[in-house]
Amino acid sequence: MKTVWMQVLAALMSTSIPALAQDEARGARLFQESCAVCHGAGLRGDGPMAELLVVAPPDLTRISARYGGDFPRAGMAWKIDGRDPILSHGGDMPLFGFVFSEMSQVLTSPGGQTVLTSPEVLDIVAYLESVQE
Repeated sequence: MKTVWMQVLAALMSTSIPALAQDEARGARLFQESCAVCHGAGLRGDGPMAELLVVAPPDLTRISARYGGDFPRAGMAWKIDGRDPILSHGGDMPLFGFVFSEMSQVLTSPGGQTVLTSPEVLDIVAYLESVQE
């Protein structure tokens, strides 16, 4: 019996499951602390630093609308953690990417790939998804 439970436990631990434990409230706090200076408190691209940028930050409440009604969770994680660099940021986004560097959370891409990212990035992605118009 003990062997069966050990096999079940081993199978569960080796299975990739999409991350489900995102914290939108924490994501909102992280966004305000780390992103709002450019993207604005209301996520409309009107933060106090926005006017100094060569390329204006986009309205983050319209991400789903730009993607035909689907929110690209993995794509947003890649943008935030720097794997999909945004040239207007002058490098990886966020510029303080070391803050979100612990790649310990699993997310599944639309193509079914397992994506590792940080808990902070997942929380920000969850928050962004929750504010789509």
